[in-house]
Amino acid sequence: MPRWLLSLALGSGVSLLAYRRRTLTAGGALAATVVGSVVFGRGGLPAAGALLTFFVSSSLLSRWKHAEKQRRGVLAQAKGGRRDAWQVLANGGWPAVWIASGPRLGGGGFLGGLATAAADTWATELGLLARRRPRLVTTGQPVAPGTSGAVSAEGMLAACGGALAPGVAWSLLAGNRGAVGLAVVAGLVGSLVDSLLGATLQAQFWCEACQQPTEQIVHSLCGGQTRRVRGVGWIDNDVVNALATLSGSLLGAAVWRRRRVRWAQDGLR
Repeated sequence: MPRWLLSLALGSGVSLLAYRRRTLTAGGALAATVVGSVVFGRGGLPAAGALLTFFVSSSLLSRWKHAEKQRRGVLAQAKGGRRDAWQVLANGGWPAVWIASGPRLGGGGFLGGLATAAADTWATELGLLARRRPRLVTTGQPVAPGTSGAVSAEGMLAACGGALAPGVAWSLLAGNRGAVGLAVVAGLVGSLVDSLLGATLQAQFWCEACQQPTEQIVHSLCGGQTRRVRGVGWIDNDVVNALATLSGSLLGAAVWRRRRVRWAQDGLR
């Protein structure tokens, strides 16, 4: 009980700080409290360090050169803003579920899912600052910055760094270098799944009033209705993120299971 009370206090404290710094909405802060409490209470210090590394680095990157990102167009502007509950759960829900499942597969599923979320977030935030227009991963066609499914050299390098960050944090706190490789491989594969889904299944719309592309059924800039130009209507960015983190976590769990004897002392309880 004391461990879970401490976990709840840590989770709510970090979420409250994020809410006050306007990186999370009220709903996002509540969802982050649940995710953080489960991770802190079930995963111990290695999982807590990996989650905090993802959260802090993502928050800092979202604020870095924010004005310049906003100038890259309406799609780039939509990538910013405060994270709501669905966005938090899309990125952190599967890692929390995996870490709660126990030591047999939980550590690998947690790391793989979190590394995917970090890789995608870093690629988005830093890829928006690329000098050249990104290209759609499926066709190679140049598209506007912020387009889901678009990739760039800068974004790919950022994805590597994002996947690496939680793996390094876990490795340092658990004394296990093997976690780094798992995080990088699962994170990059998961981010590739994210790009492929974003370029194929994720819905994109066109606002006739603004003559602008958007990923919203009702365009937030003008309040006008939009028409779908590609993708499946109900598959938005949150659905894509959830599917991508699931794919990364499944890969991470598979690798973890093969090497579970070597990683038996990673501190997962």
